[in-house]
Amino acid sequence: MLADALRSRPAGFGEVLAVADGLDDALVHGLARLDDDRAAALEAVAAAFGSSPLAGRAADAIGKIVAGTVTDEHLAALAGCRVALLGAAHDALIAQFDAAAGRARDPRPAPPGPAEPGHLTAGSRSWLRELALAGWRGVDHELAAGGAPAVRALLAEPTGRRLAVLLDGFGAELRSAAPVATLPRVPVRRWADLWTRALVLSQDGLPAEPSAPAEGRLLILGADLHEHPTVFRCQVHALLETGAGVRLVRTSVAAAKVDTISGPSAWRMLSAFPILLGALAEHRSVEVAGMTLTAAGDLIWDESRARPGEPADPFTTARVLLAEAVASSTAPLDRHPAAIAEPVLLEGGGFEVDTERLPAAGPLTPELVAAADAVLGLLRFDGERWVVQPLAVRATVRKKPVVAHAGDWALGPTDAKAAKAEAAAGGAVEVLRERAGRLLRK
Repeated sequence: MLADALRSRPAGFGEVLAVADGLDDALVHGLARLDDDRAAALEAVAAAFGSSPLAGRAADAIGKIVAGTVTDEHLAALAGCRVALLGAAHDALIAQFDAAAGRARDPRPAPPGPAEPGHLTAGSRSWLRELALAGWRGVDHELAAGGAPAVRALLAEPTGRRLAVLLDGFGAELRSAAPVATLPRVPVRRWADLWTRALVLSQDGLPAEPSAPAEGRLLILGADLHEHPTVFRCQVHALLETGAGVRLVRTSVAAAKVDTISGPSAWRMLSAFPILLGALAEHRSVEVAGMTLTAAGDLIWDESRARPGEPADPFTTARVLLAEAVASSTAPLDRHPAAIAEPVLLEGGGFEVDTERLPAAGPLTPELVAAADAVLGLLRFDGERWVVQPLAVRATVRKKPVVAHAGDWALGPTDAKAAKAEAAAGGAVEVLRERAGRLLRK
């Protein structure tokens, strides 16, 4: 069984995480106040790269940080080391999964070249440097709010919005926790992840993501729904059938919202994507032509380049085609154990099921998942264990077969109780849209 094959951890996995944990602990207490133990932990990071292409840069940067000199260049090298450490852990887990599941994966292509240098990221680097110097325990209300000017500047430019959203979310977490010194427990790895990713994205001249046009039949496996107070996102995992074979891909659509819009009514915010929502709710394929597919397997959704296809049952699709589908290699910045999300079809159990990820905008419930005899979902590595996030389940309830998918309510709830609640909440969506329209007309 797949679960048995993944029971052990790759060689060196624990050692790599231990080195990364030492770096993260230094960020908790601050690079401006390193004691002997935390200085030794950073030196262990440099030693881990002793025979790698990063050896010289890592040793120089960490040596200067330990000596008390912390520049943007030194922090960029430190963040790069952390990305490489967790990327190695990610790669080892993916190699183990591919061997156990028999999944083929394309090698990562060379990037087309560096992007143009940015001019808006200096402010973000300055704030991230102050955070690193103070450490999470040193974050007060003033420091937590210090990234706001950088966020405003980045939001003004379309190319800066990815970094702006990340910084905005990170700042919101810090503000809600400030003063962090009073917290009983700090989310050490999460904040280090956010800081690292933001710092790397703040560097000038990052390589562009390779991409190519895509055409074929999109067969949906399931929808992973992400709901936050101000954003609703639907990430669809699917198979793309082309003349060259079958590929695993994912595509996402999202919309801004207010926190009063939640659960099934959040789907109304995605009304600009009727073809994709219809395919989810009606279990249909989609014919796509001329969409952009990145080397990491992300299909950039464009409704104008899609048309509804024939009915296609996700469980049948997975049973027939998933084993032969080719996956893409992960983008460099996404190489992290927490980012693993591999589509799998499991019949007969074997894995722990993660019911905490069940979305409020769909019909999946812990009770239904507990009764399932088949799960179509995403295999994730959570903490120190493999777990399955259900996207769809097949179960027997009161001696009757039941099939439920996370995206079944994309066009509105099919459950009478949920439909009544959504109809009441949906009025709020329309009122907010009308008010927004009035403001724009003014």
